[in-house]
Order: sequence, then structure tokens, then C-alpha cells
Amino acid sequence: MLLCLALAWSAASPAAAFDLFGLFGSEEAPPAPSRDALPYSVKFQGVEEDDVLQALKDTSSLHRLRQEAPPDGEGVVRRAEADLRRLPAVLSGYGYYQGRVTIIVDGVTLGGESSTAAASRTAEAARGRSLVPVKVVVEAGPLYRLRSITVRDPRGAPIATEVLPRRFTEVEEGVPARSATVLAKEAGIVDRFRALGHPFVKPVGRDPVVDDAAHVMDVTITVDPGPIAGLGEVAVRGTSGIDPAVVRSFIYAEPGDPYSPQALADIRKSVSRVEGLGSVRVREGEALDANGNLPIFVDVTERDRNLIGVAARYSTVDGPGIRGYYANRNLFGGGETLRIDADVSYLGNDLYARQRKLAGIDSNGLGSRLSATFVKPALWGTRNDLIANLFVGREAQQSYVTDAVGGTIGVRHRFSDTFFAQVGIDGQAGRSQDALGKLDYRLVGIPVSLGYDSTDNPLDPTKGVRLTASATPYAGFLGSDPSIFVAKAQGSTYYAFDEAGRYIVAGRVGFGSISGANLAEVPPNIRFFAGGGGSVRGFAYRTLGPRGPFNLPVGGLSLLEASIEGRIKVTDTIGIVPFFDAGTAFSGSLPDFKERIRYAAGLGLRYYTGIGPIRVDVAFPLDRIKGNNERPVTLYISLGQAF
Repeated sequence: MLLCLALAWSAASPAAAFDLFGLFGSEEAPPAPSRDALPYSVKFQGVEEDDVLQALKDTSSLHRLRQEAPPDGEGVVRRAEADLRRLPAVLSGYGYYQGRVTIIVDGVTLGGESSTAAASRTAEAARGRSLVPVKVVVEAGPLYRLRSITVRDPRGAPIATEVLPRRFTEVEEGVPARSATVLAKEAGIVDRFRALGHPFVKPVGRDPVVDDAAHVMDVTITVDPGPIAGLGEVAVRGTSGIDPAVVRSFIYAEPGDPYSPQALADIRKSVSRVEGLGSVRVREGEALDANGNLPIFVDVTERDRNLIGVAARYSTVDGPGIRGYYANRNLFGGGETLRIDADVSYLGNDLYARQRKLAGIDSNGLGSRLSATFVKPALWGTRNDLIANLFVGREAQQSYVTDAVGGTIGVRHRFSDTFFAQVGIDGQAGRSQDALGKLDYRLVGIPVSLGYDSTDNPLDPTKGVRLTASATPYAGFLGSDPSIFVAKAQGSTYYAFDEAGRYIVAGRVGFGSISGANLAEVPPNIRFFAGGGGSVRGFAYRTLGPRGPFNLPVGGLSLLEASIEGRIKVTDTIGIVPFFDAGTAFSGSLPDFKERIRYAAGLGLRYYTGIGPIRVDVAFPLDRIKGNNERPVTLYISLGQAF
């Protein structure tokens, strides 16, 4: 859902007022001529490159202090002389090692004591009559190129390529010999040693050699790697309302593990998962401990405990929905979270209302759900979390309606920040109605699930893998009716073609299977359907699969679906996403490829915000079936990527 904010601007405000803020690149006019001071105008000549010109201006005292007129001609000359000393260094920093700077004060070229006195007298002659004209004439000369970078240790020995591969020192042909280029290479070399476990690496020398005849520069960088270290004890500081043991349970690094900046980033990422925490800062110690390890300090702040929120969604096929929630992020002081969600949805322009009526399904398209979720992290200081959920509601879909109540309680063990396993007890009871008839059911099972997530962002991943798998036996001896076995698995992967993550390919595969009962004995809300914004876009939510009486979708006992999309950033805030989806539900417990698989393609627009991308997808079914109430185009709007 897009929200627009408008700012009003008074019609009485002149448009020229914008220039006061430099929005159109204009500069402030210098002070007017005065009897008490000597204002001047300054112009730069001979510079064609915008970045070089800006660097010269940023360094120039004449330019930076032009709004503060000096009291006399000597003051003007002192500023000019300071620039004569500084500005050549700016040219050298941009690769112009033979550059020259000349400053002319009201026709007098500075260059010695006699010219200094003459320039002061000439400037004084303008007092009270006009601005003192000052010109900064730049002769850049030839641009020098960076030919080579060599790295040595403090003893003068070269660094082995096994430690420092050639890519860290290679220089592309024709690269200007700018100081920023050399410093960037130096920073990359330092980062390489830090990644190899040297926390105190530092450059101790930088020796440039300029060849004026060939207009090239060679640089030798001396680097002191310092000792290799491991991670030391991790101290948590800043907790007041949350037990520090809870925070420590989310730190998976152990003393003696290899030190690296990535290890510190992983600590920060994992600790940030404690919902009651706000900022998380990971700092390194200043010296190694007795074991040769580097102490680590994790400084945290805590969030407000209470949170209220609202979210909205809309699809031209699935209809609108709104969800409100309340959360307490530290219920008893141990990082416990309690979240209460209330969700209301409406099918809107319902494509199957007439068919549901003919089938005798009592539904007006209005659905709702009220749920409460409690999480107690770090049971007794371990990496085990207690998770409990209760829900009650009505699920109203295109082809069925279900009234149900249920709950789950389980224990999740975190092996690492990316991998967990969970086991528990799940139960629900309800009444469903679809084209196959009415069904009262009761399910009691033992769900077991695994999860792996190495992605870098939950709403907008650019790299990594997500895998989830679950298996739940709803056994008759536990009281289930029907007695079934439900298995699900889904995986997605993300690959960026560039370091900035502007060109990404993302893929997803999903699978599901139900065994132990025939289709009519399984509640429709448990069966598998494909279709919708997170499945096969372009088709209505939970409508793809086997059809029953009145051509209503009845779902299947297995599922197979896949998606692939390219995420292309056009600007820093705007992106386009071409995508292709395929999938369906199957009548049997395993996919039967003789049944028809459905396909859709489309194009998405992304607006990237600080909290995640706003997604707008337009999807087109590629193989619509006449009589299946399938629209030629569907629009989806939501927050976050499709998967």
C-alpha cells in the first residue's frame, strides 16, 4: 500500500527563494564593497574536470572564506599565499604531478615579496569602490597513470601471493594515479589481513615513485600484519530490563574461534534477533588477552516493550485485507515476546460466489483470525526457545470455508544463527465446507521442522539460501480424525551478479504431500492449493489444483511449484522485476506430471525504502482455462519481495 505525503509551500514565497539553498547550483554573492573591509570575487580558470575543481574550491581559503571579507589588502594576499602552498597538493592527489597554480590579485601575479606588497596596495585601492578581483589560474599538466602497487612487510620482504592474491594489488591499465585510488587499494589490503585473523594490521609506510618522463607512478606499501588472534570472551553491556544470559544465548561464537570482521558482523546480526533490543554495537578490545585472543564487547540498548501496528494488503483477485497487532517484547524480563494478531479479509469481487452458492457453501467471503503467540527465548540460558500459539477464526477462501480453533506448543533449538530444529505438539478442531461436502475434523500431531537461512536481508535478500522442511504425523492413536501424514518443504536461493546487488536472480521451489486418507477425508484448509501472490501469481489465491462439483477448486494431496525472477535496480530506489511462476496441486500424494501444470509471467515494480521494498506486481496467466473464472491480468501490492 502506497502512502503519499504532501508539503504545502506558500504561494506568496518567491520562487527565487530556492536559490538561497543552492538548489540550482548558484553561489551566494560576495559581500558588497565597504570602507571597513575588502570583499573580493574569486574565479578559477583552467580546470575542466568537475571533481578536481570542487576539490580545489574545498581546499582554497580564498573560496571558502569569500563571505568573510578580510580587513585589508594584506589579508587578501595571506589567503592567496596559503592557497599557493595547498592547491598544488590537490592537483597531485588527482594525478597531476606537474600541475602549477598561479594567483592574480587585481592584475598582480603573486610570486615574491615585491609582488606581495604590490598586490596588497592594489587591493587597498578598491576599498569602498569595488570588489577586489582574484583569479586562480590552474595549469594541470599531464595526467599521470598508476603503473604498479607492491606490498612488503616491515622487513622489506614481499607478501606471498597465497596470503595476498594478485587481485589486491593489480592495477588496470590507464588508471589515474590518484591518492584516493591508492588509499582504496590500501584499505582492501588491510581488510584482507583482518579477514585472515590479524585484528591489529596497519600500514606503516607508503612510498610513491613518480616517473616524470613516462608520466606514471609506482607505489610500495609497507604493511605490518600484527599477530593472528582468536575471538576472546564476549562481554554484554547495556542490558537493564533483559537478562544478559538471553543475549549471550544468541552469540554463537566461542572463545578461540578465528577472528574476522565477518565473525563480528555475525555476532551483531544474531544478537539483533532479540526483539527487545534496539541498537547493537560490537567493539573489539585494544589488546590481546593472555591466551592470544581478542576480547569482544557487545553494547546494546533496549526498545520500548509495547508495540502496536497495522498492515494492509490488496489483490485484484484475492481482495483486500487488514491486520492489526499488539506485541510486548519483554514480558517478564527474559526477552519473552507476546504477540496478539487480529486479521480480517474479504474476497471482494468474488469469482466463485455463484458456484459456492450452488454447492450450498455458506460463506459471504468474509474471513477473520485472532491469534496469540508467546516465545520464551533461551530456556535456562540455553539455545532452546519455547514457542506457543493459540488461534481461532474463520478461513473464507474462493472454494471453501472453515471455522477452526487450535494451538501449538514446541521447543526450537538454535544450532547457529542460520540453522534450527523444532519439535512440538499441534492440535486443532473445526468444521469445513466445500464442494465435496461438510466435514468435522480433529487433528493432533507431532510436528518436526528444520530451517536454514543464510540470506542477508529478510525482506530483500541479495544472496544466500533459505530452506524449510516439516513433517507432521497426525496419528489416530493421538486422537486425530482423520489420521494423516503431512510433509512440506520449500527452498529459495539468491544470487547477485555485482557487489552492489543491483542485478539479482532469485529462484524458489516448493513441495508438499499428504498421505493416509483420501481427498474427501482431509479438511480443505489442510489440502494443498497453488495460486496467489506468494505462489503462482496471476491466479486467485488457493485455486489451482483438482476441481470438484460445480467446477470449484477442491485442492490436492500434493503440491509442486516454482518461481524465478530477475531483480534489477534501475536507480537506488526504483527497480523492475520480470518473473515466471509455475505450479499446481495434484490429486495424489505425489505429483503426477500427467496432470496440468499452470504457468504465469509478469513484470514487477519495486520502490526501495528503509524498511524494505514496496512490491507492485502485474501477472498474466499464460494458459487460462475457459470456465475456470481466471482473469487475464492480476495486480498485487505488498511490502517485501515475493519470496
